[in-house]
Amino acid sequence: MSYKRFDEQDVVVSAESVTTPVWSGNATTLSTFNTSSTQVGSTSADYYYDIYQTGSSDSSARVQFSVAYGDKYGSGSLYYNASVVGKSPSSTVYGQYRNLVLGTEEEDFVFGATSAEHFYVLTVDRARYKEKLLPGSLTLQLSKSGSGEFLTLTDNSKLVSTTTFTDAGRVYELITGSLGAKSSGALTTDGYSNGYGSYGKMLPDIGVIILNGKALDAAAGVGGLGLGTTRTANAAGLNNRKLFDVLDFTNGSIRVQAEETITSNFVFVRARNSEFNYSTNPSLITGSGELRHNVMINTPQSFITSVGLYNDNNDLLAVAKLSRPLLKDFTKESLVRIKLDY
Repeated sequence: MSYKRFDEQDVVVSAESVTTPVWSGNATTLSTFNTSSTQVGSTSADYYYDIYQTGSSDSSARVQFSVAYGDKYGSGSLYYNASVVGKSPSSTVYGQYRNLVLGTEEEDFVFGATSAEHFYVLTVDRARYKEKLLPGSLTLQLSKSGSGEFLTLTDNSKLVSTTTFTDAGRVYELITGSLGAKSSGALTTDGYSNGYGSYGKMLPDIGVIILNGKALDAAAGVGGLGLGTTRTANAAGLNNRKLFDVLDFTNGSIRVQAEETITSNFVFVRARNSEFNYSTNPSLITGSGELRHNVMINTPQSFITSVGLYNDNNDLLAVAKLSRPLLKDFTKESLVRIKLDY
């Protein structure tokens, strides 16, 4: 075994962005939505619904994202205690995302230039999006039963020149990509819903899509879906189900991709013509210290099969195996490039 210390120029760090589908089965678009009757029937359904790409009893079923409803005043869900006004699962969800996104318990969510007291949330499962969602790849299509209309949303990352940041990282506004026939012409030219600010926010770094409840509740024909959010105090409004229904109805789908930065270390191992030509295998030496084969005296050669990377304490950190032995002698120089991904 022979050693050689690397020079500074022998080690290069590189980073590249890799885009992958978000949903199970390497699907870019998710258009089939299923809930778990067990989860929906439990107390956790007061807070969120888990959404699967197939029946939850199927062996391939995996949680793709969750649906939740948040209300500043706790409306649309039953109070924890009837004597404590405004404290309910919907107020807990509102406070959770306010702390996560805004980093405060005082401010309200602002969509476009309009504040909103209630919203819906799509939270992509952590295993699905890995590092972050890819801005500009989102197409969220909602369709309401009986209205004959659909609403297609995307983020405005391709329209803004300056990125806005919150406590949860980058944030983009949701604007309309297209509307059903009855709603065409009901929006301002910048794609924001009339009188209700934007349709929501996309936070790619935490895999969260927040939908403006006011905009979705707006009547069909004026930029909304007439979602009909229940905002009655201390009432089980099943609002999570309302959003699930406009996803699961005909034309409902979510298309989005994940983005991951892969950092690589490239190590260049250089074997000059005068180096690594003699084998270090002890079987080549006789008991008296002589070479067993005379050919190794005048025309020595070796075969490089692997490269070990060591630190200054002589600890082996990594081993690179060559696909085939590499012949080395005084007439050859070799360059082996090792790539370490992490």
